[in-house]
Amino acid sequence: MYPQELTAPMEAQLVQAGFSALHSASEVENTLKLEGTTLVVVNSVCGCAAGTARPGVIASLEGAAKPNNLATVFAGVDGEAVSKAREFMVPFPPSSPAVALFKDGQLVHMLERHHIEGRSAEMISAHLSEAYNEFCK
Repeated sequence: MYPQELTAPMEAQLVQAGFSALHSASEVENTLKLEGTTLVVVNSVCGCAAGTARPGVIASLEGAAKPNNLATVFAGVDGEAVSKAREFMVPFPPSSPAVALFKDGQLVHMLERHHIEGRSAEMISAHLSEAYNEFCK
């Protein structure tokens, strides 16, 4: 488990952009029961989360099409919430950071760590915007 003083600013970056921080399995289940589209970010302390994943995800929300609901869980911090979120992300293996798009509770698009590493925030934003154009209209 990472210390709160280390991870709080990383979580706050997404919360300030409109994401709900989920800390329990029940919060994840309730969020994924919501109608419409839900974006779930599995946050991480790694450099690719800070340098490209979080900025890319936040920038992706500037377009016309975007998810109805925004949520985040933090790997290495919110173990229960992360485990529950990953159950909904099957068949993809555990990955952090990761970004999952759900429509009416069903996984429709997944961005795994290997899709994030080595890519710019702009590339991640553009990739997610394409998914929103397909699923969030």
